[in-house]
Amino acid sequence: MTDTPANGSAPHENMELPTAQLQVLAQYVKDLSFENPAAPMSLQGQKPALDVGVDVQARGLGVDQYEVSIRIRADAKAASQTIFVCEVVYAGVFVLKNIAQENIQPILLIECPRQLFPFARRVVADTTRDGGFPPLMLDPIDFMTLYRAQLAQQKSQQPQAAV
Repeated sequence: MTDTPANGSAPHENMELPTAQLQVLAQYVKDLSFENPAAPMSLQGQKPALDVGVDVQARGLGVDQYEVSIRIRADAKAASQTIFVCEVVYAGVFVLKNIAQENIQPILLIECPRQLFPFARRVVADTTRDGGFPPLMLDPIDFMTLYRAQLAQQKSQQPQAAV
């Protein structure tokens, strides 16, 4: 005698769903630029105003593989003089398996950059330190808020459908 229910369906232990997987295959500096145009005068301890921008991009590479990149640009200025410009594009290759289609974009633009950010932050700190300045330690970034702002911007740019 078997444990098959009266309706003919399989027992619960045979109905396991595949486990969702997020795997990092590689991470790397894709682009790095540092400019110190006013050196050596810019190294004399002035306190510059910082403007930091962050952008996240993702693209498919093949079945279940995606490249996610974080672009960080830091501009330091004192008065009208540029003290330094640091730009880093830090990327990673991710495998996403058994993930519902509607969840792929949020994972690529929130969770993947969250995993890459500490390494990109270190590259920025090391680069500014090696440029003769105190290391620029970026504050943590809320990638969910960035994602939501990007969605809101996309919705506002779509033309309204006629009623």
